[in-house]
Amino acid sequence: MTARPYNAPGSDSRLVGCPHCDLLQRLPALAMGEAARCPRCEKELWRRREDPLGRPLALAIAAAILYVVANTSPMLGLSAVGHHASTTLFGGARHLWDNGQEIVAVLVLFTAVVAPALQIGFMLAIVGGARRPRPPHWVGTLLRHHPKTATWSMIEVMILGVLVALIKIADYASVVAGPALFALGGLVVLLAAMQSAFDPRDVWARVEWADEATRAAAERAALDAAAGVPS
Repeated sequence: MTARPYNAPGSDSRLVGCPHCDLLQRLPALAMGEAARCPRCEKELWRRREDPLGRPLALAIAAAILYVVANTSPMLGLSAVGHHASTTLFGGARHLWDNGQEIVAVLVLFTAVVAPALQIGFMLAIVGGARRPRPPHWVGTLLRHHPKTATWSMIEVMILGVLVALIKIADYASVVAGPALFALGGLVVLLAAMQSAFDPRDVWARVEWADEATRAAAERAALDAAAGVPS
């Protein structure tokens, strides 16, 4: 009997460890819309989404359209003592930089412009690659980094800050909400819906392994074990 190499795939891909209590268990076969929960802590382990690739793709395309609108149209307009000014999302970050708030400007630019663009772009690439007959391994690379883009995307925090600022300056100037502000509000909803409809486990099951020979050997071992063939 040969020793099993380190970092080799298991023979049963349904074995998972609960991320909350570390209980090792086997996922049951689920129908569309059903969910599996940990028997120890009752946390949801996996929910099988309906149309796990089509819905995220449609939502990502809609989010990309709203993202373009949010970054190319005015977000706010101010009128005071006969003067009128308006700014875009990128223009607000540049204004902060010009006024000596470099750190705040970089944070606003990254969390409200760069991170959402990466989140939408990664989703489009992941879903588009996963729809191929043999998804390449770079889909898995993007899939590992995609949660970080969702963590740093903070459009909803920026909208709350804008609303607080609008309330404070409402007595001193006339404020006009631009198309970008409404596009950002819709973008928050679309990004949340996109994440909710996306099933990373389904994509992982489609991704090409780096070592196909090792994967084939693991699958053969699983079939032999199910048939009662000794190893």
